[in-house]
Amino acid sequence: MQEVDQRTISINTDQVVKAIVLQTLEQGGSFALWRKPQSNEKVLFVCNQRVIEQDEVNLEESAPGFVFAPFKPDAKKIFLRADLVFKFKGDEITEGAELFHAFSKSNLIDRQKERRLRFHSTKSKSGNGKSYEKLVEQGILEIENGLLEKIVPSRFKDIAVDERFDLLNAFELFCKKHPNAMVSLFSSPKTGTWLGASPELLVSVDAQSKFKTHALAGTLPYSPEINLKSVAWTQKEIEEQALVSRYIINCFKKIRVREYLEHGPKTIVAGNVMHLKTDYEIDMKEVNFPQLGSVMLKLLHPTSAVCGMPLDAALKFLNDNEGYDREFYSGFLGPVNYQNESNLYVNLRCLQFLENKVRLYAGAGVTLDSVPEKEWEETEIKMKNMMAVIGEPHDS
Repeated sequence: MQEVDQRTISINTDQVVKAIVLQTLEQGGSFALWRKPQSNEKVLFVCNQRVIEQDEVNLEESAPGFVFAPFKPDAKKIFLRADLVFKFKGDEITEGAELFHAFSKSNLIDRQKERRLRFHSTKSKSGNGKSYEKLVEQGILEIENGLLEKIVPSRFKDIAVDERFDLLNAFELFCKKHPNAMVSLFSSPKTGTWLGASPELLVSVDAQSKFKTHALAGTLPYSPEINLKSVAWTQKEIEEQALVSRYIINCFKKIRVREYLEHGPKTIVAGNVMHLKTDYEIDMKEVNFPQLGSVMLKLLHPTSAVCGMPLDAALKFLNDNEGYDREFYSGFLGPVNYQNESNLYVNLRCLQFLENKVRLYAGAGVTLDSVPEKEWEETEIKMKNMMAVIGEPHDS
């Protein structure tokens, strides 16, 4: 068999990605396209078989692939096996060049120009009956009564889009507008199609066995003229972020891990908002804990940044009062065991594709000092991050 030239080659990456996605969708397959924070490389996993449903994610033993997990911790997690892998850097394909030759021979690049992408979609579900301000008020009352320390209620908004709405173009816009986020586009018959730009790392394990996570909470509007070193955070935001940090440290205590590095909190930018972030790092070899990634993943999700504290009481409150199924919003996603690394992020700043409309999701952390109207305004600001990639739509 003739050996295929696997050197880096120059191409029109947008055309190649569209061609591969087109063929995958037409064959009923699934794919995950993503770009890590502060990276100029984009990776595309293609799965030509059914995605796998599993109870837990085992980072140490998993085959290379992409995990897409819902918010509810006891729900099945979706695993997309990486049957085909492509990596793009600018106008070069740096992994999967041999597969690109096969696509070229099939004239797929030329055919994609006239074909419309038909992404997997799901039917919209009803809900969201209670006003968001009233939901926040109810959460504050529970905190006043000592039943909760913090709660993170969310809401959604449906936006009508026409057939010209291009999810691949929206992915590219997210990449440009959110350099510090994990940008992802995931599509399968089981889940439908989701696009997002998440600023929040949940769990990562790198090739040097370094475990990382971070506490991200508190939200203020951002504009370019703001000096990040002199942002005036209120007591409410500081306390909100401290609760998330405390949650992570308590998870370390549960598994008797005391040797960790802590950096922060510091102000970071995520699109048109700012957050407080504290980084945590553990050398898994030093603590002799090779399964730390999987153990911490199970302990951390859902964090108090997307659910609340105490966890069980917060989950019950949201299930009883939020009024709709979050599905994969505020779940987690990312590549596992790809190039000896796993990187999972909380599924935030995301939208769900629903045929002729998209559903935007956002939430806000509620503490004793919260004001319902301001929490609603925070969700609006977060949704504007996503509105920018949709154009000028109208409410459905």
